[in-house]
Order: sequence, then C-alpha cells, then structure tokens
Amino acid sequence: MNLKQELIERGFIYQKSSEEIFDKLEKWGVWFYCWFDPTADSLHLGNFIWFMFALHLMLKWNKYYALVWGATGMIWDPGWKDSERTFLTEEILRNNESSIKKQVSNMLKHLEQSTWKSFEFEVVNNLDFFKWFLYTDFLREVGKYITVNQMMSKDTVKKRIEDPDKSISYTEFSYMLLQWYDFYRLYSDKWVLLQIWWQDQWGNILTWVELTRKKIDKEVYALTFPLLLDSTWKKFGKSEWNALFLDKNKTSPYKLYQYFLNTADEDLEKYLKILTLIPLEEIKYILKRHFDKPEDRYAQKLLAWKVVEIIHSKKDCETSEKISELLFWNSDKIEIIKNSSNEELENIFSELWWFEFLSENLFELLVSSWLATSNTDARKTIESWAFYINEQKVTDTKYDFTNDFINWKLLLLRKGKKTFKLVIKK
Repeated sequence: MNLKQELIERGFIYQKSSEEIFDKLEKWGVWFYCWFDPTADSLHLGNFIWFMFALHLMLKWNKYYALVWGATGMIWDPGWKDSERTFLTEEILRNNESSIKKQVSNMLKHLEQSTWKSFEFEVVNNLDFFKWFLYTDFLREVGKYITVNQMMSKDTVKKRIEDPDKSISYTEFSYMLLQWYDFYRLYSDKWVLLQIWWQDQWGNILTWVELTRKKIDKEVYALTFPLLLDSTWKKFGKSEWNALFLDKNKTSPYKLYQYFLNTADEDLEKYLKILTLIPLEEIKYILKRHFDKPEDRYAQKLLAWKVVEIIHSKKDCETSEKISELLFWNSDKIEIIKNSSNEELENIFSELWWFEFLSENLFELLVSSWLATSNTDARKTIESWAFYINEQKVTDTKYDFTNDFINWKLLLLRKGKKTFKLVIKK
C-alpha cells in the first residue's frame, strides 16, 4: 500500500489541509517539521507518537526538522491552562534542547541499524529566528498579517478572556504570532512544506497555512493526528507513575516495558499499529495468535519489546524481559539470578526493594524486609505457608537460611504471590 493508505490504516491521519501533500510525500523529498516545547530535559511517551508519525515519513526519504521552541518556550501557549505558566531561562531551555536532540538522535540510530535506512533529521531552535529581531520589525513582518479578531476567536484565548478570574497577558496572546512565523521561516530558510501535530492545534495550523499563502503566495501543508486515548478514555502515556519519560534516568526501560505489558486487550491493535513498525499484515496474525490464548499475553510482550527497543536498545529489552520473568512469570527465578551479569543484577536491584542484612534470625529477616510488621506477624506469615526463600516454601520458624545465599551473596524473598524482596549479604 502507498504511504497515505498506510498512515490512515495505522490511525495517524485525523485532518489534512490538502490531498496534494500525500503525493508529494510518496515521491519523497518533502521537508516537514513537528515542534516540541523544551519544558523538561526529556521527551515523554506522548511525544513518541509524533516521533513514530515522523518516522513513517522519513522511511519514504522525507526529511524531518525537529523544531525546538526555544523562543516560544520563554512565553508559553495559553493552551487550556487557567493561568500563565512560569517562564524558563534561556540556559535551562538550551540544556533541555540539547538533551532532547540527543534522545531523538539515539532513537534514529537504533532504527538505522534495524531498518538498514538512513534518516535525514535536523534540529532547529526558533530562538534563532527571534533573538535579534527588533520589535518594530516583528510587528511589520508578522503582526500586520493577522487580525486581533482572528486571534480572539481561538477557543484557548476566548476561554481566558471571557472568565475574569483567568485573564490572559499580552505575552501569551502574542504566542500564535510566533507559531506562524516558525512555519514561514522554515519554509523560507529550509523549504519546509509540511507541519504535523496533534488535532487540538488544527485551527491554529490552518491559520498559519493561510497566512503563509497570504504573505508569500506559496502553498504549505498540514496534517494532524488524533489524541490517543486508551480503552478507559485515559490519555495515553500516563500511569501510576504519572508521565512516562523517554530518558531512562527518569523512567527506567523496565517501567516502560511494564506499562506496555499491562496494555488492555482492547488497546493492542491500536498501539501495535501506531507505536511499532510491525507490518500491518503481520499485526493481524499477531492479534489472532494472541486472542487464541490471551492469558499468555503474547501481543503485550511483543508490543513492550518493540517500543523499548526503539526508545532504548535491544539490550534494555532483554534486561526488562528478564526482570519481568523474575517477578511475574512461572520461570526458574533462581537460575535467572545465577545467570545474570553484574550489570543485569544492578538493573534488577534498581527495580526491586533490596537491603543488606547480617543477622541469622529468621524473624528479623522478615521484619527488616517489611514482609512482616513484628516478630509475631513474622511467625504468623511463616506458619500460614505464605513465605518463600529462593522460591522454596518456609514453614519452620527455626529455619536456618544462612546457607541459602545465591552465589554466596543474594537471597530472594517472597510473601504470597507477588511481593518480592532481594537481600544482599553484608
């Protein structure tokens, strides 16, 4: 199938400014952009959707410009916020920009190795558009092409104007002027023809398309993709840990892996199509195999692997899978620990609650690991057959565990079915 059919089938296309853009993208050589605000030094899982959209365009040899909102990030979008947000300094924004550029570059490097393709990619900071721009020049070059009537008609602005308790400053009001000038400058400087973004900016994006045509009599294009919600109508990329980041120091590969391992069956098809490069025909067979025996979570495991592999690496997938097997699946947990490298053990330690222990007292072992609240509670836990050392049930309150340390240094404790603790010998 052609690119347009693939993007529609995968669920990426929500709105389009013109059908012509698909023909141009199919023939390759279109420069396109998608922006991000550098509010943090890492992208989050929601950003991964636009990365995958951009990836499909790059696979057709189109070039991606990642536009960092270095200038816009110093002002902020009124968005759907009730009040003005805190300004960030240029130093913080530059640091965040550098970190995010590295993230995107690393993901593309992983993909170049697995797809045998090279991707054209460049980072542009819109702070460079505005840093030496005189205010009077800005008004002449930009302000004259959009009316206050148009700006006030935007829902995000109207909401703040109508409510006296949620007023909007002139700074935020002028935000959309910067957004339009981005598109104009990218076209003028880089011949960028296309902007891709979420559906919620469609009204603004159409305005920028029209203004570019009005200013230089040239056609530029826009595509939007839908907001991704799970089967419970919760925004994709949120969890009990709140936002999931693509930086492994903020959200470990294992936590990311677990997020997708817990995907509801109803969301599998949608996520496999949008968040992986698995061919569409193959996804049909994956889902068929999964629903023949859903308790094996075959599709969830594959989804988790593919996403973590793109964001991090194959090695991180293997470690995440090993930790998951250790904690949740009927596997030989002791053999997994015995055969783990020091690096893998460190990753396991980072995900498990662990502690150092020297005493030979069994009750103290349970209390110190928080598997019991007192010696009396420890006794009850053991006598109820709910306590395990190295996956062996312990029922004797006088049991000597001193010879059970795996490789002379580790003990795996378990209470009930899924409460694990790891003990390191002092």
